[in-house]
Amino acid sequence: MGTTKIGIACEGGMVQAISGKIMARKAMTAGNITRPGLVLAFCSNKSGPEEFFRGIREAAGADVPIVGGSAIGVISSEFLSYKDTVAGVMVLESDLLGFRLVSAGEVDRNEKKAGREMAAGIAHEPDDRLLLVFYDSIKCPPAGNSPPIMNSSTPLIAGIAEVLGDTVPVIGAGLMGDYDFNETVQFCGFSTGSQQLLGLMLGGDFSAYHRIAHGCTPLDGVYHRVTKAAGPLLYEIDGKPIVKMINEMFDSEEWQTERPLDFLTLGVHCGKKYEGYKENHYVNRLIMGLIPDKTGVMMFESDLKMGDEVQFMVRDAGRMVESARNNSRLLVDTIMGEGKVPFLALYIDCAGRAKGYSNTVVEEAAEVQKVLGEYGIPLFGFYSGVELAPLQGRTRGLDWTGVLTILARNP
Repeated sequence: MGTTKIGIACEGGMVQAISGKIMARKAMTAGNITRPGLVLAFCSNKSGPEEFFRGIREAAGADVPIVGGSAIGVISSEFLSYKDTVAGVMVLESDLLGFRLVSAGEVDRNEKKAGREMAAGIAHEPDDRLLLVFYDSIKCPPAGNSPPIMNSSTPLIAGIAEVLGDTVPVIGAGLMGDYDFNETVQFCGFSTGSQQLLGLMLGGDFSAYHRIAHGCTPLDGVYHRVTKAAGPLLYEIDGKPIVKMINEMFDSEEWQTERPLDFLTLGVHCGKKYEGYKENHYVNRLIMGLIPDKTGVMMFESDLKMGDEVQFMVRDAGRMVESARNNSRLLVDTIMGEGKVPFLALYIDCAGRAKGYSNTVVEEAAEVQKVLGEYGIPLFGFYSGVELAPLQGRTRGLDWTGVLTILARNP
Protein backbone atom coordinates (compact mmCIF):
# COMPACT_ATOMS: atom_id res chain seq x y z
CA MET A 1 0.00 0.00 0.00
CA GLY A 2 1.41 3.37 -1.05
CA THR A 3 1.77 6.20 1.42
CA THR A 4 1.25 9.92 0.97
CA LYS A 5 2.47 12.70 3.26
CA ILE A 6 0.80 16.07 2.90
CA GLY A 7 2.00 19.29 4.48
CA ILE A 8 0.06 22.55 4.19
CA ALA A 9 0.87 26.07 5.38
CA CYS A 10 -1.11 29.26 4.75
CA GLU A 11 -0.76 32.84 5.90
CA GLY A 12 -2.56 36.07 5.10
CA GLY A 13 -3.89 39.45 6.13
CA MET A 14 -0.40 40.90 6.18
CA VAL A 15 0.89 44.14 4.69
CA GLN A 16 4.36 42.85 3.91
CA ALA A 17 5.39 40.10 1.51
CA ILE A 18 5.22 36.52 2.76
CA SER A 19 8.36 34.40 2.61
CA GLY A 20 8.07 31.38 0.35
CA LYS A 21 11.04 29.82 2.10
CA ILE A 22 9.41 30.03 5.51
CA MET A 23 6.05 28.83 4.19
CA ALA A 24 7.55 25.82 2.43
CA ARG A 25 9.48 24.84 5.54
CA LYS A 26 6.33 25.17 7.66
CA ALA A 27 4.46 22.92 5.23
CA MET A 28 7.20 20.29 5.26
CA THR A 29 7.30 20.35 9.05
CA ALA A 30 3.50 20.04 9.25
CA GLY A 31 3.58 16.96 7.02
CA ASN A 32 6.77 15.45 8.46
CA ILE A 33 8.18 15.61 4.94
CA THR A 34 11.87 15.02 4.27
CA ARG A 35 11.75 14.18 0.54
CA PRO A 36 9.30 16.56 -1.16
CA GLY A 37 8.15 15.40 -4.58
CA LEU A 38 5.74 18.15 -5.62
CA VAL A 39 4.70 21.60 -4.40
CA LEU A 40 1.41 23.37 -5.11
CA ALA A 41 1.65 27.05 -4.20
CA PHE A 42 -0.51 30.13 -4.69
CA CYS A 43 -0.14 33.73 -3.56
CA SER A 44 -1.73 37.11 -4.15
CA ASN A 45 0.00 39.59 -6.40
CA LYS A 46 0.81 41.70 -3.32
CA SER A 47 3.04 38.91 -2.04
CA GLY A 48 5.47 39.24 -4.96
CA PRO A 49 4.98 35.90 -6.74
CA GLU A 50 8.47 35.70 -8.28
CA GLU A 51 10.21 36.19 -4.95
CA PHE A 52 7.76 33.84 -3.29
CA PHE A 53 8.63 31.18 -5.89
CA ARG A 54 12.35 31.64 -5.33
CA GLY A 55 11.88 31.17 -1.59
CA ILE A 56 10.00 27.92 -2.07
CA ARG A 57 12.70 26.72 -4.43
CA GLU A 58 15.38 27.36 -1.81
CA ALA A 59 13.49 25.38 0.82
CA ALA A 60 12.20 22.51 -1.34
CA GLY A 61 15.30 21.93 -3.45
CA ALA A 62 16.31 22.33 -7.06
CA ASP A 63 14.64 19.14 -8.32
CA VAL A 64 11.13 19.66 -6.95
CA PRO A 65 8.51 21.10 -9.35
CA ILE A 66 6.48 24.05 -8.04
CA VAL A 67 3.03 24.42 -9.62
CA GLY A 68 0.53 27.25 -9.17
CA GLY A 69 0.97 31.01 -9.17
CA SER A 70 -1.17 34.09 -8.67
CA ALA A 71 -4.39 33.70 -6.68
CA ILE A 72 -6.69 36.19 -5.00
CA GLY A 73 -6.80 34.06 -1.85
CA VAL A 74 -6.06 30.64 -0.41
CA ILE A 75 -8.01 28.04 1.56
CA SER A 76 -7.00 25.13 3.78
CA SER A 77 -8.67 23.01 6.46
CA GLU A 78 -8.26 25.77 9.05
CA PHE A 79 -7.43 28.88 7.01
CA LEU A 80 -9.28 31.15 4.59
CA SER A 81 -8.18 34.59 3.43
CA TYR A 82 -8.24 36.85 0.38
CA LYS A 83 -7.30 40.11 2.07
CA ASP A 84 -4.03 42.04 1.72
CA THR A 85 -1.07 39.71 1.26
CA VAL A 86 -1.96 36.02 1.31
CA ALA A 87 -0.20 32.79 0.33
CA GLY A 88 -0.48 29.03 0.67
CA VAL A 89 1.85 26.09 0.08
CA MET A 90 1.11 22.38 -0.09
CA VAL A 91 4.01 19.92 -0.21
CA LEU A 92 3.54 16.27 -1.20
CA GLU A 93 5.74 13.28 -0.55
CA SER A 94 4.12 10.17 -2.03
CA ASP A 95 4.76 6.77 -3.50
CA LEU A 96 1.05 6.46 -4.29
CA LEU A 97 0.80 9.48 -6.59
CA GLY A 98 2.82 9.85 -9.76
CA PHE A 99 2.76 12.92 -11.96
CA ARG A 100 3.91 14.44 -15.24
CA LEU A 101 4.16 18.17 -15.91
CA VAL A 102 3.95 20.01 -19.24
CA SER A 103 3.38 23.67 -20.14
CA ALA A 104 2.53 25.47 -23.37
CA GLY A 105 2.83 29.20 -23.99
CA GLU A 106 1.14 32.07 -25.84
CA VAL A 107 -2.32 31.37 -24.49
CA ASP A 108 -3.26 34.96 -25.29
CA ARG A 109 -2.43 34.42 -28.96
CA ASN A 110 -4.27 31.13 -29.49
CA GLU A 111 -5.97 29.29 -26.62
CA LYS A 112 -6.87 26.24 -28.70
CA LYS A 113 -3.33 25.79 -29.98
CA ALA A 114 -1.98 26.02 -26.44
CA GLY A 115 -4.46 23.34 -25.38
CA ARG A 116 -3.38 21.01 -28.17
CA GLU A 117 0.31 21.54 -27.48
CA MET A 118 0.00 20.91 -23.77
CA ALA A 119 -2.12 17.80 -24.26
CA ALA A 120 0.24 16.41 -26.90
CA GLY A 121 3.17 16.91 -24.57
CA ILE A 122 1.53 15.23 -21.61
CA ALA A 123 -0.04 12.37 -23.63
CA HIS A 124 -1.97 9.62 -21.82
CA GLU A 125 -0.92 6.56 -19.86
CA PRO A 126 -3.04 3.72 -18.40
CA ASP A 127 -2.57 4.76 -14.76
CA ASP A 128 -3.62 8.39 -15.32
CA ARG A 129 -6.49 9.46 -13.05
CA LEU A 130 -6.75 13.26 -13.18
CA LEU A 131 -5.40 16.16 -15.23
CA LEU A 132 -5.04 19.42 -13.34
CA VAL A 133 -4.68 22.47 -15.58
CA PHE A 134 -3.88 26.07 -14.68
CA TYR A 135 -3.81 28.94 -17.17
CA ASP A 136 -3.48 32.71 -17.18
CA SER A 137 -6.98 34.23 -16.98
CA ILE A 138 -5.93 37.73 -18.05
CA LYS A 139 -5.43 38.39 -21.74
CA CYS A 140 -5.37 42.18 -21.34
CA PRO A 141 -5.65 44.09 -18.03
CA PRO A 142 -8.21 46.92 -17.84
CA ALA A 143 -7.20 50.18 -19.50
CA GLY A 144 -8.94 53.48 -18.97
CA ASN A 145 -12.69 52.90 -19.18
CA SER A 146 -12.27 49.56 -20.92
CA PRO A 147 -12.85 46.40 -18.85
CA PRO A 148 -10.27 43.60 -18.88
CA ILE A 149 -10.23 41.01 -21.64
CA MET A 150 -9.97 37.41 -20.51
CA ASN A 151 -8.41 34.37 -22.13
CA SER A 152 -11.26 32.06 -23.06
CA SER A 153 -11.46 28.61 -21.52
CA THR A 154 -13.70 27.16 -24.25
CA PRO A 155 -11.14 26.94 -27.12
CA LEU A 156 -8.45 25.96 -24.60
CA ILE A 157 -10.55 23.01 -23.43
CA ALA A 158 -11.41 22.14 -27.03
CA GLY A 159 -7.71 21.93 -27.87
CA ILE A 160 -7.07 19.57 -24.97
CA ALA A 161 -10.04 17.42 -25.96
CA GLU A 162 -8.82 17.12 -29.56
CA VAL A 163 -5.76 15.25 -28.27
CA LEU A 164 -6.89 13.50 -25.10
CA GLY A 165 -10.61 13.06 -25.74
CA ASP A 166 -12.39 11.97 -22.57
CA THR A 167 -9.67 9.58 -21.40
CA VAL A 168 -9.18 11.41 -18.11
CA PRO A 169 -11.19 14.04 -16.19
CA VAL A 170 -9.85 17.59 -16.43
CA ILE A 171 -10.08 19.92 -13.42
CA GLY A 172 -8.48 23.33 -13.23
CA ALA A 173 -8.60 27.10 -13.11
CA GLY A 174 -7.79 30.36 -14.74
CA LEU A 175 -5.46 32.23 -12.37
CA MET A 176 -5.92 35.79 -11.10
CA GLY A 177 -3.84 37.57 -8.49
CA ASP A 178 -6.19 40.39 -7.44
CA TYR A 179 -9.65 41.82 -7.94
CA ASP A 180 -8.29 44.55 -10.20
CA PHE A 181 -7.50 42.05 -12.98
CA ASN A 182 -3.82 42.88 -13.10
CA GLU A 183 -1.33 40.62 -14.84
CA THR A 184 -0.69 37.22 -13.28
CA VAL A 185 2.43 35.20 -12.57
CA GLN A 186 2.42 31.42 -13.02
CA PHE A 187 4.58 28.78 -11.36
CA CYS A 188 5.46 26.42 -14.20
CA GLY A 189 7.43 23.76 -12.37
CA PHE A 190 10.96 25.14 -12.53
CA SER A 191 10.35 28.70 -13.70
CA THR A 192 7.80 31.51 -13.51
CA GLY A 193 5.92 32.86 -16.49
CA SER A 194 2.70 34.27 -17.89
CA GLN A 195 0.28 33.40 -20.68
CA GLN A 196 1.02 29.74 -20.01
CA LEU A 197 -1.17 26.64 -19.91
CA LEU A 198 0.18 24.20 -17.34
CA GLY A 199 -0.90 20.56 -17.24
CA LEU A 200 -0.22 18.35 -14.20
CA MET A 201 -1.24 14.75 -14.85
CA LEU A 202 -1.75 12.69 -11.71
CA GLY A 203 -1.68 8.91 -11.85
CA GLY A 204 -1.54 5.95 -9.55
CA ASP A 205 -3.65 3.61 -7.46
CA PHE A 206 -6.34 6.08 -6.42
CA SER A 207 -9.66 7.48 -7.64
CA ALA A 208 -10.65 11.10 -8.26
CA TYR A 209 -14.12 12.41 -7.40
CA HIS A 210 -15.56 15.86 -7.93
CA ARG A 211 -18.71 17.97 -7.62
CA ILE A 212 -19.53 21.53 -8.67
CA ALA A 213 -21.48 24.08 -6.63
CA HIS A 214 -22.85 27.47 -7.70
CA GLY A 215 -26.40 27.93 -6.42
CA CYS A 216 -27.54 30.07 -9.37
CA THR A 217 -31.20 29.56 -10.35
CA PRO A 218 -33.18 30.60 -13.44
CA LEU A 219 -34.81 34.02 -13.09
CA ASP A 220 -37.99 32.96 -14.87
CA GLY A 221 -37.12 29.80 -16.81
CA VAL A 222 -37.49 31.56 -20.17
CA TYR A 223 -35.04 30.58 -22.92
CA HIS A 224 -33.60 33.46 -24.94
CA ARG A 225 -31.43 33.46 -28.04
CA VAL A 226 -28.24 35.44 -28.63
CA THR A 227 -28.75 37.52 -31.78
CA LYS A 228 -25.65 39.75 -31.78
CA ALA A 229 -22.27 39.04 -30.23
CA ALA A 230 -18.60 39.53 -31.05
CA GLY A 231 -16.05 37.69 -28.93
CA PRO A 232 -16.63 38.66 -25.28
CA LEU A 233 -19.02 41.47 -26.28
CA LEU A 234 -22.74 40.73 -26.13
CA TYR A 235 -25.07 43.24 -27.80
CA GLU A 236 -28.47 41.70 -28.42
CA ILE A 237 -30.71 38.91 -27.15
CA ASP A 238 -33.91 38.04 -29.01
CA GLY A 239 -33.16 40.95 -31.34
CA LYS A 240 -33.33 43.42 -28.47
CA PRO A 241 -30.40 45.40 -27.01
CA ILE A 242 -29.26 43.58 -23.88
CA VAL A 243 -28.56 46.87 -22.07
CA LYS A 244 -32.20 47.84 -22.51
CA MET A 245 -33.35 44.39 -21.34
CA ILE A 246 -31.33 44.62 -18.12
CA ASN A 247 -32.45 48.21 -17.52
CA GLU A 248 -36.04 46.97 -17.66
CA MET A 249 -35.34 43.99 -15.40
CA PHE A 250 -33.95 46.21 -12.65
CA ASP A 251 -36.18 49.18 -13.53
CA SER A 252 -32.98 51.17 -13.11
CA GLU A 253 -29.62 51.94 -14.69
CA GLU A 254 -27.68 51.62 -11.44
CA TRP A 255 -26.40 48.17 -12.44
CA GLN A 256 -24.34 49.83 -15.17
CA THR A 257 -21.68 50.80 -12.62
CA GLU A 258 -21.23 47.22 -11.35
CA ARG A 259 -18.24 45.11 -12.46
CA PRO A 260 -19.29 42.33 -12.55
CA LEU A 261 -23.05 42.45 -12.07
CA ASP A 262 -23.91 41.49 -8.50
CA PHE A 263 -27.27 39.84 -9.05
CA LEU A 264 -27.48 38.50 -12.59
CA THR A 265 -25.65 35.99 -14.78
CA LEU A 266 -26.41 34.30 -18.07
CA GLY A 267 -26.86 30.55 -17.83
CA VAL A 268 -26.38 27.91 -20.49
CA HIS A 269 -28.54 24.86 -19.82
CA CYS A 270 -26.60 21.70 -20.72
CA GLY A 271 -29.39 19.26 -19.91
CA LYS A 272 -32.70 18.42 -21.55
CA LYS A 273 -34.71 21.50 -22.44
CA TYR A 274 -37.54 22.33 -20.06
CA GLU A 275 -36.56 19.65 -17.57
CA GLY A 276 -36.77 20.52 -13.89
CA TYR A 277 -33.97 22.62 -12.44
CA LYS A 278 -30.74 20.70 -11.77
CA GLU A 279 -27.79 22.71 -10.55
CA ASN A 280 -25.17 20.53 -12.23
CA HIS A 281 -26.80 21.04 -15.64
CA TYR A 282 -26.03 24.77 -15.79
CA VAL A 283 -22.95 26.71 -16.82
CA ASN A 284 -23.06 30.35 -15.74
CA ARG A 285 -21.45 33.26 -17.52
CA LEU A 286 -20.59 36.39 -15.52
CA ILE A 287 -21.49 39.76 -17.00
CA MET A 288 -18.37 41.85 -16.45
CA GLY A 289 -20.09 45.15 -17.00
CA LEU A 290 -21.18 47.76 -19.50
CA ILE A 291 -18.82 48.51 -22.38
CA PRO A 292 -17.73 52.18 -22.72
CA ASP A 293 -20.16 53.12 -25.53
CA LYS A 294 -23.07 51.51 -23.63
CA THR A 295 -24.16 49.45 -26.62
CA GLY A 296 -23.54 46.10 -24.96
CA VAL A 297 -21.93 44.23 -22.10
CA MET A 298 -18.59 42.51 -21.65
CA MET A 299 -18.77 38.83 -20.71
CA PHE A 300 -16.14 37.09 -18.58
CA GLU A 301 -15.88 34.37 -21.24
CA SER A 302 -16.07 34.86 -25.00
CA ASP A 303 -17.89 31.63 -25.92
CA LEU A 304 -21.45 32.92 -26.36
CA LYS A 305 -22.25 33.32 -30.04
CA MET A 306 -25.19 34.06 -32.31
CA GLY A 307 -27.86 31.40 -32.05
CA ASP A 308 -26.93 30.18 -28.57
CA GLU A 309 -29.76 29.75 -26.10
CA VAL A 310 -29.35 31.32 -22.66
CA GLN A 311 -31.40 31.97 -19.54
CA PHE A 312 -31.07 34.85 -17.13
CA MET A 313 -29.91 33.44 -13.78
CA VAL A 314 -30.13 34.82 -10.25
CA ARG A 315 -26.98 34.88 -8.11
CA ASP A 316 -28.45 34.06 -4.72
CA ALA A 317 -26.08 34.26 -1.74
CA GLY A 318 -28.13 31.94 0.45
CA ARG A 319 -28.40 29.25 -2.19
CA MET A 320 -24.67 29.57 -2.87
CA VAL A 321 -23.79 28.74 0.74
CA GLU A 322 -26.34 25.93 0.88
CA SER A 323 -25.01 24.48 -2.37
CA ALA A 324 -21.40 24.46 -1.10
CA ARG A 325 -22.44 22.63 2.06
CA ASN A 326 -24.75 20.10 0.39
CA ASN A 327 -22.45 19.24 -2.51
CA SER A 328 -19.48 18.74 -0.18
CA ARG A 329 -21.47 16.29 1.91
CA LEU A 330 -22.83 14.47 -1.13
CA LEU A 331 -19.34 14.01 -2.49
CA VAL A 332 -17.97 12.61 0.78
CA ASP A 333 -21.00 10.34 1.12
CA THR A 334 -20.41 9.00 -2.39
CA ILE A 335 -16.79 8.19 -1.62
CA MET A 336 -17.62 6.53 1.69
CA GLY A 337 -20.44 4.60 0.06
CA GLU A 338 -17.97 3.09 -2.39
CA GLY A 339 -15.71 2.01 0.46
CA LYS A 340 -12.86 4.38 -0.46
CA VAL A 341 -10.62 6.32 1.91
CA PRO A 342 -10.32 10.05 1.05
CA PHE A 343 -6.83 11.44 1.61
CA LEU A 344 -6.76 14.86 -0.09
CA ALA A 345 -9.29 17.51 -1.11
CA LEU A 346 -8.66 20.37 -3.57
CA TYR A 347 -11.10 23.28 -3.72
CA ILE A 348 -11.04 25.74 -6.61
CA ASP A 349 -13.39 28.59 -5.78
CA CYS A 350 -14.46 31.58 -7.86
CA ALA A 351 -13.16 34.76 -6.22
CA GLY A 352 -16.58 36.34 -6.68
CA ARG A 353 -18.03 33.90 -4.15
CA ALA A 354 -15.92 35.23 -1.27
CA LYS A 355 -17.91 36.82 1.57
CA GLY A 356 -16.21 40.19 1.17
CA TYR A 357 -17.16 40.31 -2.50
CA SER A 358 -20.59 38.64 -2.62
CA ASN A 359 -21.90 40.23 0.61
CA THR A 360 -22.86 36.93 2.26
CA VAL A 361 -23.23 36.48 6.01
CA VAL A 362 -20.78 33.56 6.05
CA GLU A 363 -17.95 32.33 3.83
CA GLU A 364 -19.29 29.60 1.55
CA ALA A 365 -15.84 27.97 1.52
CA ALA A 366 -16.15 27.66 5.30
CA GLU A 367 -19.01 25.23 4.67
CA VAL A 368 -16.61 23.07 2.69
CA GLN A 369 -14.09 23.30 5.52
CA LYS A 370 -16.69 22.16 8.06
CA VAL A 371 -17.81 19.11 6.10
CA LEU A 372 -14.30 17.91 5.29
CA GLY A 373 -13.19 18.65 8.85
CA GLU A 374 -15.75 16.18 10.17
CA TYR A 375 -13.90 13.44 8.32
CA GLY A 376 -10.37 14.72 8.83
CA ILE A 377 -9.75 15.15 5.10
CA PRO A 378 -6.83 17.56 4.40
CA LEU A 379 -7.97 20.52 2.29
CA PHE A 380 -6.04 22.91 0.08
CA GLY A 381 -7.54 25.42 -2.31
CA PHE A 382 -7.52 28.90 -3.76
CA TYR A 383 -9.71 31.62 -5.24
CA SER A 384 -9.69 31.68 -9.03
CA GLY A 385 -10.93 33.61 -12.04
CA VAL A 386 -12.42 30.65 -13.95
CA GLU A 387 -13.04 27.08 -12.83
CA LEU A 388 -12.79 24.03 -15.09
CA ALA A 389 -14.55 20.73 -14.44
CA PRO A 390 -16.49 17.98 -16.21
CA LEU A 391 -20.18 18.75 -16.49
CA GLN A 392 -22.70 16.67 -18.41
CA GLY A 393 -20.12 14.49 -20.09
CA ARG A 394 -17.36 16.97 -20.93
CA THR A 395 -15.06 19.53 -19.36
CA ARG A 396 -16.38 23.08 -19.37
CA GLY A 397 -15.28 26.49 -18.19
CA LEU A 398 -17.38 27.64 -15.24
CA ASP A 399 -18.00 31.05 -13.66
CA TRP A 400 -19.10 31.78 -10.07
CA THR A 401 -18.60 28.13 -9.19
CA GLY A 402 -16.80 26.09 -6.57
CA VAL A 403 -15.19 22.84 -7.73
CA LEU A 404 -14.40 20.32 -5.01
CA THR A 405 -12.14 17.41 -5.95
CA ILE A 406 -11.30 14.60 -3.55
CA LEU A 407 -8.67 11.92 -4.09
CA ALA A 408 -9.39 8.59 -2.45
CA ARG A 409 -7.64 5.22 -2.18
CA ASN A 410 -8.65 1.67 -1.37
CA PRO A 411 -8.69 0.73 2.34
